[in-house]
Amino acid sequence: MTERTHTHDRQAPHGSSSRCCNHRTERSGGLSRRRVLSGAIAVAGTGLAGCLEDDAADEPPAEPVALTDGQSCDVCGMVIEDHYGPAGQLFYADGNPDERDGPAWFDSVAELVVYHEERVGLGWELREGFVTDYSSVDYDLEERDGTTYISSHVAADDFADATELHYVVDSDVEGAMGEDLLPFSTADDAAAFADEHGGTVREWTALLE
Repeated sequence: MTERTHTHDRQAPHGSSSRCCNHRTERSGGLSRRRVLSGAIAVAGTGLAGCLEDDAADEPPAEPVALTDGQSCDVCGMVIEDHYGPAGQLFYADGNPDERDGPAWFDSVAELVVYHEERVGLGWELREGFVTDYSSVDYDLEERDGTTYISSHVAADDFADATELHYVVDSDVEGAMGEDLLPFSTADDAAAFADEHGGTVREWTALLE
């Protein structure tokens, strides 16, 4: 038995003073070689700091990637596109998973949250996180052996900022690893889903508590 939910529109130099202690009369030229070098080093240091800040500010935001090329979950190892439920990906400012160029990826939001909590404990800083947005896809609910599963959507456009979504938790609808956290960009969609399938709605920060 298959239930289809229709697509929803995607609504995401300060100055310093110094006192001269040299009471001798300075010759023409005024500044000593040491003072000139110190000033040059200070200027160079200020310029380098400015460049580093500019480089960081100019770094483009990460964008979600499609998980349609046989990528396997970084927690359980299953091929993501072959299984039900929401998928996700996390970009970190410090380090890539297993020396891979790109995000860590997952076949369930529940596993993504566990992985992220562990990385935060290691001092990693989240740069960008994306999960399937069920408000923006035409998803299916499929019943098999008495269990209802939600379809998987892993194209790049199917993902939205994980920190901005509303999550239905403890519903009777499952994903790849059983009970999952089902994300919606529209709060009303999340509330309606919870009303029909059980569970409660939580925000991203509440998932990490």
